[in-house]
Amino acid sequence: MSYETLISVQEAAKHLHDPNWVFIDCRYTLGDPEKGLRDYLQAHIPGAVYAHLDKDLSGKVIPGKTGRHPLPDPIDFDKTMSRLGVSQESQVVAYDEQTGAMAAARLWWLLKWAGHNNVAVLDGGFRAWIANGLPVATGKESRASTEFHGKYNHKLVASADDLLAAIASKSCKIVDSRTNDRYRGENETIDPKAGHIPTAISLPYTENLDTDGFFRPLQILRERFAPLVEQYPPDSIVFYCGSGVTAAHNVLAFAHAGMGMPKLYPGSWSEWVSDESRPIATGEE
Repeated sequence: MSYETLISVQEAAKHLHDPNWVFIDCRYTLGDPEKGLRDYLQAHIPGAVYAHLDKDLSGKVIPGKTGRHPLPDPIDFDKTMSRLGVSQESQVVAYDEQTGAMAAARLWWLLKWAGHNNVAVLDGGFRAWIANGLPVATGKESRASTEFHGKYNHKLVASADDLLAAIASKSCKIVDSRTNDRYRGENETIDPKAGHIPTAISLPYTENLDTDGFFRPLQILRERFAPLVEQYPPDSIVFYCGSGVTAAHNVLAFAHAGMGMPKLYPGSWSEWVSDESRPIATGEE
């Protein structure tokens, strides 16, 4: 059996010693980019390797052109997955501290983009693993390298030009995954300009989760996204956030709810505002 969206800690623990299963620790903190690695070295799921959001799961930032976490070049991502021991036959389990947003869902999306379907996010993350009394290891671990060759589906990606066209034609639904206040243009503390992409609606990724950091039941997730799919097919729905990381959480929840695979705008708000000519909206739509 393969897992393609979420996996529980109880189920994942059964496969801890399965050589075809690859556990990848993706813990990351925006204000302290090296904290995730320090936490991994202190304690992690036995056998897990570490992937750094900035160094392994993102490409080079070009000031004034890209967002804060541009997509890695496919060749570079193939090399990273090969170094981490991922092969075409691997079942990958991505996890972070708790919610999946920083940055397990990002790795999940990147592997889907690369055509690797057998990847799931650990529901509840490392905190749930610890809470269940499961074993941990310390220090850096590695796996035998492989030859990973992704088959990239660029139809899963939306560009800024695609969204500019969609604003004019109303051909797709644009969804902002940030908090409501940042969407409205209030309390912007990360990016240089406040607001949202015109015509976008607000669906914060945090609403996919319950108070304990687990994904909410399937029926609730389906009800959350149903208004979107009633109006647009999945490939005409585009999620974005601040830098293309937490929007992947909404894409994951959407797919887990059985709604299909929508698009991601990887550049997101931080790329959008890098060009003065792109329109900005504030308040509610």
